[in-house]
Amino acid sequence: MPKTLDVYLRDDLVGHLVQDDHGDLAFSYADSWLENAVAIPLSQSLPLGKEIFFRKQCRGFFAGVLPEQNMRENIARIFGISAKNDFKMLEQIGGECAGAVTFMPSGKPLPKQKYTYRKLSTEELLGVLKELPRRPMLAGDRDIRLSLAGAQEKIPVHVFKGQISLPLSGAPSTHILKPANKHFEGLVFNEAFCMKLAAMVSLPVAKTEIGTIDGIDYLLVERYDRKTSLRVLPPHAWPHTERLHQEDFCQALGIVPELKYQNEGGPSLKQCFDLLRETSDVPVVDILALLKAVIFNFLIGNHDAHGKNFSLLYSGETVLGRETRLAPFYDLVSTVYYSELTKKMAMKIGGEYMSNRILPKHFERLAEQANLGKASVRQQVPTLARAILDRLENVKIDHKVAHEVAALIRERCERTILKFEAINTKA
Repeated sequence: MPKTLDVYLRDDLVGHLVQDDHGDLAFSYADSWLENAVAIPLSQSLPLGKEIFFRKQCRGFFAGVLPEQNMRENIARIFGISAKNDFKMLEQIGGECAGAVTFMPSGKPLPKQKYTYRKLSTEELLGVLKELPRRPMLAGDRDIRLSLAGAQEKIPVHVFKGQISLPLSGAPSTHILKPANKHFEGLVFNEAFCMKLAAMVSLPVAKTEIGTIDGIDYLLVERYDRKTSLRVLPPHAWPHTERLHQEDFCQALGIVPELKYQNEGGPSLKQCFDLLRETSDVPVVDILALLKAVIFNFLIGNHDAHGKNFSLLYSGETVLGRETRLAPFYDLVSTVYYSELTKKMAMKIGGEYMSNRILPKHFERLAEQANLGKASVRQQVPTLARAILDRLENVKIDHKVAHEVAALIRERCERTILKFEAINTKA
């Protein structure tokens, strides 16, 4: 017998996700949502209308809400479900997700707006950090229904006046907590360094903070898809937090998470620039920001910058209604620091996957593909490399890995400047 999940954006029922007897998915918008004067689509890949979106059309968005790889398999084991069953996974953990989407069993009302959190003592937070590798998202814990996309261990948390708490019963989180990864030395410090460096060269990035408990390091990342007021309003004991809807580029393009890398069918940089040009309310600003992010990832050696690491952020704060913008950047890591990780970039630059083979001509080809000015794009590369060199020492993270990542980035920037200056000299 078919099963149904009601799909909400904040407090509004927007549609229904159905799994038939064969396990296939279908999504359709609710009539009440289509009749709403301020209705917006759930995704760029799911335009408003009475159409039924079947598995091939809708799975990119809905599977894109869920964790991936080992995290997904561990969660499936905890609940006794198939790791490939998107529907059951959303049913179990689709309470507090990325963006403003929430999933509820059909007919079950959305929990009343109440902010319920479980404050974590130092010992309890340490327990969570130790528990996450075995039990991702604390799956199976009473009153906890949390989901985040990606393969890295992490969990949504609420932070208020330095107190870290777990959101319960659908309450919104404010931060993402990422514990140290035993497989990659100093990953917390690597990511924190790259994120802070990006902010120093004026890239829009999520705010980060490093923490340590009993020798276990973790990174707190402030959520850009949450907006918290400064005041606590009665009857709540917590400040009001509003969910802002967002989706990553794979979701917006209808691409399933298993195919997020370009060589497997994932987005190309041309598709990313085209998507921004078609959707952003300030395309000139956002396209330049994306270009700088592509160059920054190349310079720091982040080879894992795939389509799920770029997002669209939706907000309704303008007089004209919802605004669509490129979201702040996240998951910036120098992956070349780890010798066991691939030297192949997630998306080609001008037809080339290997970052050590990139020349000015590849950025010129990227400019052609993305309909950008070749001279301007070519100039942006050494300009950003010099800006990074000027600010490297301003990133104060006293850790062996951070120091070594800084040295690696310095060498990559200096080598890139020489390449581009050699071409300019010949020209």
